[in-house]
Amino acid sequence: MSSITGNKLKVSIFGESHGEGIGVVVDGLPPGIELDLDYIDFQMKRRAPGQNDISTPRKESDRYKILSGFFENKTTGAPLCAIIFNEDKNSKDYSEIKNKIRPGHSDYTGYIKYRGYNDYRGGGHFSGRLTAPLLFAGSIAMQLLERKKIFIGSRIKSIYNIEDDTAPKVDETEINTFKQMTFPVICEKKRKQMEDEIVNARNSNDSLGGIVETYIINVPAGYGQPFFDSVESRISHMIFSIPAVKGIEFGAGFKITVQTGKEANDEFYVANKKIMTKTNNSGGILGGISNGMPIIFRTAIKPTASISSPQSTVDISKMETTVLNIAGRHDPCIVPRVLPVIDGAAALVILDLMLERDGEIWI
Repeated sequence: MSSITGNKLKVSIFGESHGEGIGVVVDGLPPGIELDLDYIDFQMKRRAPGQNDISTPRKESDRYKILSGFFENKTTGAPLCAIIFNEDKNSKDYSEIKNKIRPGHSDYTGYIKYRGYNDYRGGGHFSGRLTAPLLFAGSIAMQLLERKKIFIGSRIKSIYNIEDDTAPKVDETEINTFKQMTFPVICEKKRKQMEDEIVNARNSNDSLGGIVETYIINVPAGYGQPFFDSVESRISHMIFSIPAVKGIEFGAGFKITVQTGKEANDEFYVANKKIMTKTNNSGGILGGISNGMPIIFRTAIKPTASISSPQSTVDISKMETTVLNIAGRHDPCIVPRVLPVIDGAAALVILDLMLERDGEIWI
C-alpha cells in the first residue's frame, strides 16, 4: 500500500477509521527544532469533527501522543512518530456495507485490490479520518515555514453553485484571518447562503461539494524542477492524496484557455530590486519552478459520498443488484474541514522542496 510520500522529508500514515488508532511517521526532520505544540493543537482543532451543525456528529478530540523523535520539546533527528487513538467508534453502523458496496466510495475498488481483506468500517485506511495524522505532520511543516515568513492559507471559494467574492491581494494578515475563521470566506452574505445550503442538503439526506482556494506567499524563486518534479506536479500529487479531491488548477487555471497570449503572459518589472510580475496567471510557477510570486491553486472537493438517501448498488456476496440505505455519521459537506488539511499538505511539499535544494541549513 502506497502510504509514504516525500523525498528529503518522508511522511508515512497508518491506521483505519474504526481501528484502535491512526498515526504518522515523519522522517527527515533535522534535530534540534523546537516545536510549538499549541500551534499543532490549533490546526488539529480546525479539522476535528463534531464542532457544529454542518459537521459530522462523530466526536473525536484528535488528541495526539508523540511516541518518538521528540525530547525536551525539540526534535531529535530520529523519525518522529505520533498516534491518535480513535475515541468515538460506532462500527455497527457499517455492518451492512460489508457486502453492499457504497456508491462514490472505495468499497468496491478496495475489495478488489485487497481481495476482501481490507477493513471496510468507515472506509478503513481509505477514510478521510487519515487526514488527521497528515495534518499533524503538515502542522509541523507550516510552523517551520512561518519562521521563514512563508505563509499558507485557504478560503472557501464556492459551495455547490454559490461562489464567494473575488479575493483581493492576499497577504500574511489575510491568511491569518482565514485560519481564525471556522468558515473562511470574503463575503459574509455568501457565507450565510453557503451554510444554509449545506443545512438544506443535510435535511434532504444529501450532500454538497465546493472549491477551496489556497495561497502560499513569500516562497523565493528557484524551487522545484522541470517536468516530473515541477512544483505543480509535487503539490498535485500530495493534494490528490486527500480523499474527495477531484481536481486542481493553478493561477488562472482553465480560464487561461479563453485568454490570448498577451493577456495570459505575466509581464515582469522591478520593485525594490526584486523581480515581480504585473499579473499572476501562472500562479507563482514558471517551468515547474517557483518565480517568487504567490503560489495560488484551487482544489475541487466532491460532495460527501455517504448520504442517507436510498441508492442502487450491488451485494458482492450474492452478485446481485440491491438497494442501500447508508447509516452512520457523516458530514453534509466536508469543504470547511478540509481547508487545514490542504494547508498542511501543501506545507509538506514546500518544506520538502526547500530541504532538497538547501539542505538542513535552510532551517
